[in-house]
Amino acid sequence: MSSTSTSRGRPFGRPDAGVKAILYTVIGLLLCGSHLFAQTPQPEERITFDEAIRRAIALNPSSAIAAADILRAEALLQQARSDARLHVTGTATSTTLNQGIEFQGATVTPQTSVLGMLDIRYPLYAPAIWARRVEAADNRTVAILSADEIRRQTAVAAADAYLTIIARRRVIEANMRARDVAQAHLDLAAALEQQGSGSRLNRLRAAQEVSVDTGVIETARFALYSAQEALGVLLAADGPIDTADIPSFDIPSDIAVGSALSARTDLKLFNAQQHAAEQMLADNAKSYLPVFEGIFQPQSTYPRQFFVPSNSWQFLVQMNFLTFDSGFRAGERVARQAALSTARANVASKVTNISSEVRTARELVASTERVLTTERQAAEQANQVVDILNISFRAGASTNIEVIDAQRAARDADTNVAVAEDAVRRARFNLLNALGRFP
Repeated sequence: MSSTSTSRGRPFGRPDAGVKAILYTVIGLLLCGSHLFAQTPQPEERITFDEAIRRAIALNPSSAIAAADILRAEALLQQARSDARLHVTGTATSTTLNQGIEFQGATVTPQTSVLGMLDIRYPLYAPAIWARRVEAADNRTVAILSADEIRRQTAVAAADAYLTIIARRRVIEANMRARDVAQAHLDLAAALEQQGSGSRLNRLRAAQEVSVDTGVIETARFALYSAQEALGVLLAADGPIDTADIPSFDIPSDIAVGSALSARTDLKLFNAQQHAAEQMLADNAKSYLPVFEGIFQPQSTYPRQFFVPSNSWQFLVQMNFLTFDSGFRAGERVARQAALSTARANVASKVTNISSEVRTARELVASTERVLTTERQAAEQANQVVDILNISFRAGASTNIEVIDAQRAARDADTNVAVAEDAVRRARFNLLNALGRFP
């Protein structure tokens, strides 16, 4: 017998099957789990759904821009109102001649004189000016409703990001359960190989499944992190934000289309824009009417002149009337008519879309709930298949491929349950949004 062989006839120094199984298992775990040493950053802040919506509305830059638009509309309204109110203008004029004029020792015209005068005027009849004041008030109403719609859109975006985080976390949990099952199968395959009743092929297949599940988990973790970053951006936070609860969207008893038409802020905005356009078109005729102003002008002259009293005043009624404008007002009327036609089309289109959204959302809620029930049954059945095949594999009655296929099917079924649960939440949320009940 050679000195380089053992009592079993194997070359000295070559590991036996049990040692090789352990080494392969360790190497496989190190290879598939090496990327876990660099975990994605974890958010430092977790907030509830209601708090996320409140902060998004209060802190998102779009809300600040909308608030600035309201201030601008109020300023323009204040300017339009001022045009229909009292105006007072003061002037002071100093006049110096090359020489004064005297007559029989009396100063007729002094060489230097100062004239002070007030111009006080008020529009007595000004239809065009009054119309601009009404139009500015309509524009302020549009700005307020536009801000409400922007806040709604911001809240919807924040809710979508919040629900995305919940859904992606559920996907991670499902994949982690699948990886744990695959890891248990890998441990079993390694133990069977060590005992001599298994094979290296079975162990490698099991290790491959663990590697696949681990990669899927890492991909899902980054998707979760990107959703957390998106929520942080919407909440004007310097970093990702995580969820602290799972919202429940209670469907109201009144889900008719009529309730949505009276509650939707976007339809209110379009109706206000249509009303403003109708008002502007109706006011176009007022630009052809004259404007009457009452003007009171007191004045004082120093020093007193011979033919001019020191203090005097005059009252005027002045009429301004544009007789020819080269077609400006006619063109303005056509432009306002076009704006009104656009506004009416927007309202009609929005009413049709809202009706369709409500009907679709109602059916989507019912459909997703049915799908969720089916997916839960499928997931339960798939997990039972995995348990049965694991027992069967231990007893040698099933193959490694059957176990791996069952694990993949169970992983996909659990993922489908997570997707279906997210679909139900989103369907309920979309119904509330379509009804105008959110936020």
